[in-house]
Amino acid sequence: MLEPDSVREIVCKYIKEHKNASDISVITIEKKDNLWIVHGTCPIDLEGHPWRESFKVEVDQKGKIQTSRFRLL
Repeated sequence: MLEPDSVREIVCKYIKEHKNASDISVITIEKKDNLWIVHGTCPIDLEGHPWRESFKVEVDQKGKIQTSRFRLL
């Protein structure tokens, strides 16, 4: 059974690999309908300008990413 700290590590590793981001802020981790839902922000470089992007990542009970959504703040 996954714990919130493990879910945080899975999501941070996923974002580091897919967004090349290092300063990831996890805001909330909640469990709903057998999925862990993680909300937070990460930095991105948009044509030489630093921006932050919010994310929502859903992780199943086996630690596999089910969905991920990103949007500019």
